[in-house]
Amino acid sequence: MAKLSYKISYYVLYALFAAILVVLGLFYFGGDATGDAVLPVDADMWQPAQTDALLYLNYFLFAFAAVAAIVSFVYFLTCNPKASQGSLIVLVGSIIVLAIGWLMGSDELLVIQSYEGTDNVGFWAHATDMFIFSIEILLGVSLVAAVAGAIKKALS
Repeated sequence: MAKLSYKISYYVLYALFAAILVVLGLFYFGGDATGDAVLPVDADMWQPAQTDALLYLNYFLFAFAAVAAIVSFVYFLTCNPKASQGSLIVLVGSIIVLAIGWLMGSDELLVIQSYEGTDNVGFWAHATDMFIFSIEILLGVSLVAAVAGAIKKALS
């Protein structure tokens, strides 16, 4: 019989898959937005009715992943402190990459066509730049690691 943690993660995974498929189905096949949900930007632009559901699902998945990462880190730290050093290095490295991305970011006004809100300046502009630069940094690091691994394998 499989371990309880395996069974729980198995069912949680498939429940998340089902929720994702349902929300994507609503998004793509749920019709067009009506009433106040229609943005007056472009009449020819497709505006799905269930965009909010897709956004809320993404918020939930992000929060779920963050909580799962924290809980698993604390669990491994308490069960086997020596083996969790690698996780601690990854956590510190992630914080360093995010800090570098934040320092590279700009809080200047970003001009977006047909957008009149205030989320494109200040903190949110800085945060968006941080995530974009962090993705680029991590992509570069992974490419260098892949090339270095291939070279190391070829030399050995």
